[in-house]
Amino acid sequence: MLDFVYYPVSAVLWLWHTGFAAVLGAASGAAWVLAIVLLVVTLRAALYRPFLAQVRFSRTMAALQPKMRELQTKFADDRDKLLAETRKLQQEHNFSLARGCLPVVAQLLLFLGLFHVLRSFDRTGASSNLPFFGSSTPMTAAENAATGNYVFSPDQVQSFLQAKLFAAPLSSTLATSGESLTAVALVAIPLVLVAAVATHFTARASIARQTETTPQTRLINWMTLWVFPLGTVVAGLVLPLGILVYFATSNTWTYVQQHVVHRRLDAVPVGPAPSIPAPRKQK
Repeated sequence: MLDFVYYPVSAVLWLWHTGFAAVLGAASGAAWVLAIVLLVVTLRAALYRPFLAQVRFSRTMAALQPKMRELQTKFADDRDKLLAETRKLQQEHNFSLARGCLPVVAQLLLFLGLFHVLRSFDRTGASSNLPFFGSSTPMTAAENAATGNYVFSPDQVQSFLQAKLFAAPLSSTLATSGESLTAVALVAIPLVLVAAVATHFTARASIARQTETTPQTRLINWMTLWVFPLGTVVAGLVLPLGILVYFATSNTWTYVQQHVVHRRLDAVPVGPAPSIPAPRKQK
């Protein structure tokens, strides 16, 4: 469905794993963990400029809201004039809805790609037939081990399924760990806590920058502060350790990147796009 995303994502993961496997061994759990971490770092770094554009879009939109309300009040009875003045205001501030939406779409596609490729190392579970979670048809363990995962060969799929982090298999979950529950819990719980705490503080920092709130935004703020982190904890019960490594890395990156970008932009006022001076007339 999204092969144009899945293949490049798997190729980046393959490159990192091949490099670490040459040093640590192909079956090394550390090689897979480092490959997942560096995959997140690589792709999120590639999305830095779209993220920066999205932040600028949000800041400009927040700055324009009071002026937009003034226009809506002033031209309440003249819709054509309101639309014309709105477009003029947006042009003055170099504001474009498409420019603000494209970075979100790009980040969503890469998120789906990352999640899908990692989930597709194990296509035997009940969630394998859900969109973006795995293959369209659940496989038996033997079929899964004999089937490649995009650019990964069957041998590499088996390597991932057998890889362990501190004695906990990367393909195991808290809900299905069985006899290895203690080993899985000692790895999964810290990863889930890191992901949940990073999600909470990312939301807290975002809320602190809001200039005004409404009943709707207050509800959304409460959900991002508490419901989303709680959802991360619940997901940690059913997601494989390999994906929890991804979530912990990605959520931490989001928090740090948000802090760095906003600190960089805080000193830059939001205002009209610089005008080009008219050429001087020759005397």
